[in-house]
Amino acid sequence: MTTGAMTAWNYTKTALLMAALTAVLILLGGVIGGASGILLMAIVAVVFNFAMYWGSGSIALKMAHAVPVSAEQAPELHAMIGRLADRAGVPMPGVYITPDEQANAFACGRNPRHSAIAVTQGIQHQLTMRELEGVLAHEMAHIRNRDILIASVAAMVAGTIAAIATWLQFSMLFGGDDEGGLGIIGTLAAMIIAPIAATIIQLAISRQREYQADLTGAELLGDPEPLASALENLQRGAEQVPMQVNPAAAPMYIVNPLAALHGRGTSKLFSTHPPMEERIRRLRALAPLLSAPHQEVVA
Repeated sequence: MTTGAMTAWNYTKTALLMAALTAVLILLGGVIGGASGILLMAIVAVVFNFAMYWGSGSIALKMAHAVPVSAEQAPELHAMIGRLADRAGVPMPGVYITPDEQANAFACGRNPRHSAIAVTQGIQHQLTMRELEGVLAHEMAHIRNRDILIASVAAMVAGTIAAIATWLQFSMLFGGDDEGGLGIIGTLAAMIIAPIAATIIQLAISRQREYQADLTGAELLGDPEPLASALENLQRGAEQVPMQVNPAAAPMYIVNPLAALHGRGTSKLFSTHPPMEERIRRLRALAPLLSAPHQEVVA
């Protein structure tokens, strides 16, 4: 399969997952149809998530205690990000560093014109320059692919489903008798199953975005090995060095920053990241497809 076909298939899977998430919302609304307050709760959830979308970049940076760095303070980092931005055809993102010793990185922002890339203090000491370049290419891919928009829409739909389930819970607690024909058992099932299904699908979308960013990042470099090698080192470091991070922010990072706490026993259904072995396998399988001569990004 060519890289173009892989990209098309990845986008198709993401679209199917988004459709499944939307279907859960529609089915939930349909089965409880006449319950009062559903529309109001949906509007509240949409407004809240819309506000989170617009402020997601600054919130993420504040949560990570990230500070901006100038080209004078971090010339090599700025140079690599600038060249990758040119190659990706996007504006130069803001460049930030967090104080964490664990080697990790993330991209944030609502669109390519309002984006930032943050790397931890530890990543600059634990990776080679070529491996760091691979990580930055992955984060640049998130910006070019507008992954923040996809994640925000998924969060909005999942949040709406959670809000409706919460409304149902309060409706039952306070003696609401409008159950839309579901009965108590049906209402309980809707309350429990729909949010779980929405969470599983939302996490699947997150994992699919990581696969696509790996592919796009490898294409930006013309070589998948720097990113594959970096992921191996980052995973080992994440399993050894704990990182204090809000679990809600964990999906942003290139590797799960809570790996030292969760270990390898975490269910794949509820994992925020794809299995590292599979990410590396897929990247190295790209090597024959990206073997055409290319210009090095690192001078």
